[in-house]
This record gives sequence, structure tokens and C-alpha cells, in this order.
Amino acid sequence: MSELFKISLPDGSVREMPEGSTPADVAAAIGPGLAKAALAAKVDGEVRDLGRPFEGDAELALITSRDEEDALELARHDYAHVLAEAVQSIWPGTQITFGPSTDDGFYYDVMAPEGRDPFGMDDLPKIEEKMREIIKADKPLRREAWSRQALIDKWQADGESFKAEWAAELPEGEELTVYWSGDDWMDMCRGPHLPSTGKLDPAAFKLMRVAGAYWRGDQANAQLTRIYGTGWLNKKQLNAHLHRLEEAGKRDHRKLGREMDLFHLQEEAHGSVFWHPNGYKIWRELEAYMRRMMDGGGYQEIKTPQVMDARQWEKSGHWGKYRENMFVIPDEVPNVEDEGPVISGDADWMALKPMNCPAHVQVFKQGITSYRDLPIRLGEMGCCHRNEPHGALHGLMRVRQFTQDDAHIFCTEDQVVEETRKFCQLAARVYKDLGFEKFAIKLATRPEQRFGSDKDWDKAEQELRDAVADAGMATEEYGWEELPGEGAFYAPKLEWHLTDAIGRTWQVGTIQSDRVLPERLDATFIGEDGGKHRPVMLHRAIFGSYERFIGILIENYAGKLPLWLAPMQAVVAPIVSDIDGYAGEVLAKLEAAGIRAEADLRNEKINYKVREHSLKKVPHLLVVGKREQEEGTVAIRTLGEKDQQVLSLDEAIAMLKANATAPDLRPEVTTA
Repeated sequence: MSELFKISLPDGSVREMPEGSTPADVAAAIGPGLAKAALAAKVDGEVRDLGRPFEGDAELALITSRDEEDALELARHDYAHVLAEAVQSIWPGTQITFGPSTDDGFYYDVMAPEGRDPFGMDDLPKIEEKMREIIKADKPLRREAWSRQALIDKWQADGESFKAEWAAELPEGEELTVYWSGDDWMDMCRGPHLPSTGKLDPAAFKLMRVAGAYWRGDQANAQLTRIYGTGWLNKKQLNAHLHRLEEAGKRDHRKLGREMDLFHLQEEAHGSVFWHPNGYKIWRELEAYMRRMMDGGGYQEIKTPQVMDARQWEKSGHWGKYRENMFVIPDEVPNVEDEGPVISGDADWMALKPMNCPAHVQVFKQGITSYRDLPIRLGEMGCCHRNEPHGALHGLMRVRQFTQDDAHIFCTEDQVVEETRKFCQLAARVYKDLGFEKFAIKLATRPEQRFGSDKDWDKAEQELRDAVADAGMATEEYGWEELPGEGAFYAPKLEWHLTDAIGRTWQVGTIQSDRVLPERLDATFIGEDGGKHRPVMLHRAIFGSYERFIGILIENYAGKLPLWLAPMQAVVAPIVSDIDGYAGEVLAKLEAAGIRAEADLRNEKINYKVREHSLKKVPHLLVVGKREQEEGTVAIRTLGEKDQQVLSLDEAIAMLKANATAPDLRPEVTTA
């Protein structure tokens, strides 16, 4: 008689199943509807195939399409395998490597067979058609365990050199698994997978693009073709995603940056931004706003050096943990002769700062600090450099030179929670002032590789939890959750994730509770007992970097920035040249009121001017003709609105001035 396993279900019930039973058997025992809907199973918290037998008593939760996160992960993994099978079916001799799921889809790296050019965009429709055939064939996906040597032999016999190489490097004695698609195609994979290809929706995926990729990411290795796709549970989800992509394309900050003449990038300064006058006006408005926020929050602004001796970075721990992302320079005068090396190689090393924190500790350490002086809040609009790979650079979103709205709060142990609570409230105000009503706060806890004792990490993590709770933000409304293992190597951190106008999320602000750096750099204050004590150092930023945050703003607003941030707030456009004089008077009064404006006196038709300034996202076009001149009025055309309104010049200026005032400078609205 076979042994009976006790299978505990989420509703608290327990089913006894014979040895050899699978989650699919449990689903069938519960009912045919569940058996049909089940996609995979969580067995003791591990996602597994429905057909994988239980090894003993277990807790079971069946995964259906309602469990969207898990279901999407499974579907995208399977789409990747179907992609690889399709490519090999169409072009025998193609070698496959790896194909993981991604945040919105999947990809697979492949090498075209000998004698064929690398795969390109023209091949994608044919691959899609074959993928749909495989899905509609409803081929069972079956797991098998193989010995390491048997798998190596199989790959070598099939000419799969990449797979054979990878299998040969896996540990001796480790059970290796493959998955069969039907009985005619297999791939090495840990799984899990759906029960069959037919569980995928053939109308819920699309191949998007191809790109070059090196085997194992090493340029010294063979070049492969990476085929990207997006995959979803149903066609409705796919269409929504494609619509978001289309909308994101319209909002691309690089495209809008050109149209609005905000900035440019060029190869001679990889990852550094050339700000044009229009773009720098946005920067200056944000910087002025942030300075007011910092002044109101009790911060003192400082400025620290761009270059520091490498020994300083060794003390801080960054030299060992972060050196590959630092720009280093020798502390010597380069050789100016034509002969010989430019540098000797014997000089001490210095580094451009990738962050401001060690320099802020040096400012804190000057003089003697009493506990009565704490908290000390030091802020800096600090320019930093990080040596990002060329391929990772992306417009304003990922650069090598950037400026942080950075600050460090030096405080006592007893002040940590209150200072963090204040920061939570400050950050919330800033994001809402800038139009982000929805954001989430997440706690990133200790990583595996870290500095500091477990006791200090326990305390720091709990302080951040308490601060968010005290601010009333540890709730579902604020998306509160914990991210295990995602903290910095020296401190846990709170992260702010903004949701933009089309539903994308951006991680921006952060605050980190650090006891490591004050210890490593010997920062102290004199306590009430007359002895020396270490301060806690809170690293905090709200924008993160000006460059990236401006990119986010441009995309969130599709270039139609709030009036107070718009580089050009109004353009005066006369209908005929006879009105140029009145247009000049209007412009002078606008400028006197502090409104950023210009007059378009070109000999062009008004419709041409409207189209051109709309493309540049100018919020208001003030059209003036003979009637407006005679009546002392302007006809205001507001970007994105069909109708225009005619106001007296004084009324128009009052309206524009009110709307062009930064949120923190507007009068408080009071009610009786």
C-alpha cells in the first residue's frame, strides 16, 4: 500500500494523496474547473510544474491566471522557449543559448546557422507565425532529469556548443533538468513551465526587435542575436501594453528635448548633458524651488571638491566596493613631450567623486560638535561622476555626469526616527507640488554583502519602519512594502517610487540610515556625558539627480510642463506686421510681471506660428490683431485647448502670473 501525503490547501483543508500524486491531481480532485484553470503550483512556497510529483507532506497553492504576477512570469518564460523552438524549426542548425523573462516580456539569444546572416527585423513575422503554430498545437511541456555527462553528450551531438559549454561548467553531481515540448524539441531549463504550449494565448505576444549580444556578455566571445518579445496573458493586456509603448514613444524625453530645444548629447562627452537655454531654465526653476524647500527644512547648503585622494575613498569603503564605477586620475603633471608615456604610472591616484557623502563627513568633522548642535543638515547641489558603460547610457535617464539634490543629516540615535519622519513629509510635499499624486514607499533591507553589525542593521531597519509609520505612510495607499536584500552595502534605505501619467513607475528619492560611514571616517560629537559619540548619518535625496528627474518630468507631462516650469511661458504673436508695436508693448508688460515671454514678429501666417509653438510646447500663445490693439486685449490660445479666450491685457497678465507662480510661493487658499 502506497504512502499517503497530507496536502494542506490555502483554505485550511487537508487532502490525503497517494505517493506519486501531483498538484494537477489535487486540482482534478477539487473540480474540473480548477483542473482546467490551473497553470502551476506553489509547493511549500516554491513555484513548480503541475505535473511534478509531491515528495512528501506539503502546503499547496494552485496558480491560475488570477495570480497575475506568477502567471505572467510563467507565460513569459514559456514564450521564450516557444521562440527558440520556432527559430530552430524554421532554420535548422540555429544554436540557442538562454532566454529569460523580463519585466514586460522575454528574449532569447541565438546564433544563426552557418552561411546565414544574423537574424533581423524582417524575420520576426515568420517567427511569430511559427510560434503561433506551436502554441495552437498544444504541445505538452514535460520535465526530465538528466545526468550532466548525458546532457553534454546530447548538446555536442546536436551541435549546440554553447549549451554544451554551459552544462560542462555546472557542478558535478547536480541534477540537471530539461523540458520537452512534445517529443521533438527540448531545452535545458530549471523550470517551472506551464502544462502545455496551449496554455499560452497565441494573440497575446509580439516580437519587438533584435539586437546584438555577446555570449555570456563578453565582447571576446561569439556575437549572437537577441530577439526581444513582449508577452501577456491575453490580447487585451498586450494591446494595453502596446498603447503604453506608443504613448511612451510620443513622450520620449530625447525626442521632446530636440523639439523643445532643451538639451543635446554628443560623443565627445559621453553621458554628459549640454543644456541649452530653454532646458537650463527648467533646471534653475527646480533648483530654486529645492533651495526654498531645504531652507525651510533647516538645511545648510555647502559645496565640496570634485576630486579627492583615493585614500579618502579607501577609508569610506567605496574604493573596494565601487571603484569600477569611478573615474580615477593620477596626481601628477602629464608628460608634454612627444616621446614617452603621457603619465608615469608612479603617481598617487585621485578620483572624481561618484557621491557627496565622504566630503560631507569632512565638513561635519571641522571643529568640535556638541550634541546640542544636532541635528546638523548639510545639503549640496553636488555634481558627481560615475563611469557607466557606454551601452547603458540613455538620454537624461542614465548619464555619467549628474547633479544630486543631496543632503546628509547628522543626528543622535534618538533623533533618527523624527528626522526620517520629517523627510517623508517633505518628500511627499515635493512630489505632489510637481504633479505626482501617486507614489509608493519601499524599505530596502540588508544585502548579503554589507558592512556593519547585524545589531546595527536591525536597529536601522526598525527606525525606518517606525518613521514611515509615524508619518502615516506605512499603508497600502502609499504602496508600503519591504524589499529584502536591496539595501546599500552600508545602510538600509527607504525608496520613493513615483507613478507617472501613463502608469510607469520611477524610483527617485531615498533616505538611508547609516552607522558605517561615521565609524569608518571617524565622525564624532561630544555627548551630554562629555564623551565622544558617533552620529547617525542619514543620506537623503528627493529628485535623485536633476538630469533624470527633468527627464521624468518631461515624459510625465509629454512636454506640456506646468506653467511655472515651462521654459517659455508665453509667446506674443501679431497677426499682421502693423501690430508689431502693440505686440512689443504686450511683451514688455509680460516681462515686467516676471513672465518668461517673447514676441514672434516673423512675417508668417498665424496658423504657422500656432503649429510651431505648439510643437515647442509653449503653454500660451497671445494672438494680437487690430481689434486687440484697439481694445487693449489679447486672444489667448492655451496649449491643448481648442477654444481661445479674449481678456484685457491686465487680466491676462494676472492670470498668467498666478499660474506661473511656483506651488510653494502661492498664497494659501483659506475658507471661511
